[in-house]
Amino acid sequence: MSIIERAAGKIARTLAAESVAPTPAIDPADEARGGTHRNLIEESIDRVESSFAQPRKRPVRMQMEDDGPATVVGSQHGEVDILRLMAMGAVTPEAGRSKIAEEYRLIKRPLLANAFGHGGVERVRNGNLMMVTSSLPSEGKTFTAINLAISMATELEHTVLLIDADVSKSSVMKYLGLKATRGLIDVLQNPDLPLSDVLIKTNIAKLTVLPAGDSIAHATELLASSSMKSFVLDIASRYPDRIVIFDSPPLLSNSEASVLATYMGQIVFVVEAEHTPQDAITDALAHLAESEHVGVVLNKFASGGGAGDYGYGYGYGYGYGYGGYGEKAPAQ
Repeated sequence: MSIIERAAGKIARTLAAESVAPTPAIDPADEARGGTHRNLIEESIDRVESSFAQPRKRPVRMQMEDDGPATVVGSQHGEVDILRLMAMGAVTPEAGRSKIAEEYRLIKRPLLANAFGHGGVERVRNGNLMMVTSSLPSEGKTFTAINLAISMATELEHTVLLIDADVSKSSVMKYLGLKATRGLIDVLQNPDLPLSDVLIKTNIAKLTVLPAGDSIAHATELLASSSMKSFVLDIASRYPDRIVIFDSPPLLSNSEASVLATYMGQIVFVVEAEHTPQDAITDALAHLAESEHVGVVLNKFASGGGAGDYGYGYGYGYGYGYGGYGEKAPAQ
């Protein structure tokens, strides 16, 4: 039995023991195009893109606290569009005990245990560095990365840095309703550029965002460069108490994502249920063979409650740290 089948079995057993609330029906025609909710979200993005607030300049300040995690205040401040996130069904600071908030509390639990040794779990080396990826585009990885970042920022005393590393198809800023002209690409191209100059401190407590920056030729190759390795190692050593989440390119889109994975302590692998081809999953997981801690978010998992009834299942597997999770999310 394959590790995919094992994880799916754990999810099925959990769903059998839990009641899952129904969610809105999905248009079969839209689902056939491989992007449930995607068109509505893309249209929403286009409608509000022109109204993004311009970031306000703040003084640069970097401070290391003796009795707590490092505090970094970037030169920019951005207002995340909370109402828009709510309309998309995302986790927000006001989510409380909502279904989506509860789902991500369960998803993040093993990740945090590995990162900081919670509950007697041995702390994973660089476990606070987490990469969210998928086999192919439009499986929900960006939505998953954003939800994890917000959930961890609102539930914990640790700060969170969300990095848009999908430099060829960046969308984190559009989802959050933010704008920026510089980001990760600029830092990798210019080692003298202070990181604090491109970070965006958001109105969500303890959440900071590093945009991808303007796209350039061969931008994805920067992810496999020595500059990227130095950047990741610096982040890991400078902020050991900060959670750093990378929204990575899909593994089968380019080889650079596989190189980026080698720097990470943990990988969150998003699979779109009943849509992602089995051979694509197998090929993508082969790129993660050297990663010891890989978890899976099973996106748009049918709960069995009826047509259009999608829910959530949770499990954590074995092998090389392979697990199974589930949630419903827009494609991206």
